[in-house]
Amino acid sequence: MYYRVSIMSIDREGPVPPYRQIAEILRARIENGSIPPGRRIPSLVALEAEFGVARDTLRKAVKVLKDEGSWRR
Repeated sequence: MYYRVSIMSIDREGPVPPYRQIAEILRARIENGSIPPGRRIPSLVALEAEFGVARDTLRKAVKVLKDEGSWRR
């Protein structure tokens, strides 16, 4: 079986840090219902494959969402 992984593009050279860009993408998914309220966000492994960044970057993005109340456990 063949799976194609699509890495979502993050602007690593732009003024907004990658973790902030990812937090914005996840926030938009929560707001538009792609990630339903109360549902967990995808695992760090899945997000790592999607965005092509280190898990520490993803942890920072999730922390941003937790700190602002956009995501709850």
